[in-house]
Amino acid sequence: MQTWEAITSRRNVRSYSGQPIATADLDQILEAGRRAPSSQNWQPWAFIVVTEPGKLGELAKVWRGAGHVAGSAATIVVLAPTSDNTYQRAQFDLGQAVMAMAIAAADLGIGSCHSGVQDIELARQLLGFPDDRDWAFLLSLGYPAGRPLATIKNPDRRPFEEVVHREHW
Repeated sequence: MQTWEAITSRRNVRSYSGQPIATADLDQILEAGRRAPSSQNWQPWAFIVVTEPGKLGELAKVWRGAGHVAGSAATIVVLAPTSDNTYQRAQFDLGQAVMAMAIAAADLGIGSCHSGVQDIELARQLLGFPDDRDWAFLLSLGYPAGRPLATIKNPDRRPFEEVVHREHW
C-alpha cells in the first residue's frame, strides 16, 4: 500500500482471522513505533509483544473494552514511565507511537484496534514490567475476519468543513 491508502483503509478491527503474523511483519510494525515522533526526543516508550493465546485471553481482562485482544494474533503493550511532566507529554508520545504502528500494520494488510488499560496491576502481573512503568495502552493486531482492509470511501466522520477552520474559528 501507499501511505495514503494505508491511512484511508485503516479502521478498528476487533475480529481476526486467526492467521499468525510473521515475525518480520511484527518487527516492521514495532520499528514504526520506535521511530515515532517524541517530545524533545524523549522516547518514553517500551513495547511488550504478546502472541501466546492464553496470555492474550488474560490480557483482554485489563480493560472492559479490550475483548478484541483475546482473539488477536498479537497485541503490543505500550508502556511509559510513571513520571511525566505537567503537559502529559508521555501520553502524547505514546499516542503517536500507537498511530504509527497502526498505519504500518494497515500497510501490511493487518488490522488493529487500540485500547486502554484500567487494571494496571493485572497487566503488571501478567507481563512482569517494572514498577516505574504505568502508562499503558494496547494495540491488538491480526488479519481481519470477514473483510480485508480496503479504502473506506465514505468514512463515518464529521464533515470536513465542520472540523477544519482556517485562520480562525
